[in-house]
Amino acid sequence: MDFVAETGSTNADMLALAGQGVPEGRWLRAARQTGGRGRMGRAWESPEGNLHCSTLVRVRPGDPPAHTLALVAAVAVHALVAPLCAGQARIKWPNDVLVDGAKIAGILLEREGDAVVIGIGVNVTGYPQGLDRPVTSLWAQGAAEASAPALAERLAEIFAHWLAVWRAHGIEPVRTHWLINAHPAGQPLRAVLPDGDVVEGQFVTLNGDGTLILRLANGDARAIHAADIFLI
Repeated sequence: MDFVAETGSTNADMLALAGQGVPEGRWLRAARQTGGRGRMGRAWESPEGNLHCSTLVRVRPGDPPAHTLALVAAVAVHALVAPLCAGQARIKWPNDVLVDGAKIAGILLEREGDAVVIGIGVNVTGYPQGLDRPVTSLWAQGAAEASAPALAERLAEIFAHWLAVWRAHGIEPVRTHWLINAHPAGQPLRAVLPDGDVVEGQFVTLNGDGTLILRLANGDARAIHAADIFLI
């Protein structure tokens, strides 16, 4: 696990390393990021004490679709934080982990050629204020002994396990585990699509490539490939 005290973005650093031919399995953790990013270009607050890290996967011939690495990362992050939280940790499509509905972790995938960089942020000691959605941290959940360095090492182990499952057995066992630990079937969701349209429905499942399936009020099934998702 490589470490820097401060950087702009561990994902940006890892993408640069990928371009230099760094092999799969490299991890980088920063104590603080000055330009942390979330999905769709949003800023991700990255104060010291929280976990900010990125890793690199080299996509090989015969691998499942690269975007399904988001599911691999989600089940790994869930396995990391769930045992430490007083509340119930759930995965929220596509890339968040919530505790009792409050966001505790986020995941960002970026690709360059055969390199998929997976950035992971976990609120450990604190969480941002004044957001449009509830947030929490491991310390707020009663895990005052949690520390970013130890969590990063454990996360690397868990991620390696699920990456091996993904490679050896395909997406299905990962998808199954994701569904067990995600928002339950029937959960009302609001999807804000990239073009601004809003779709509301009940969560049905993920299909075989990780696409979200909603049941609309008229009974139709709607496949959601990219969106911001809000619990209703």
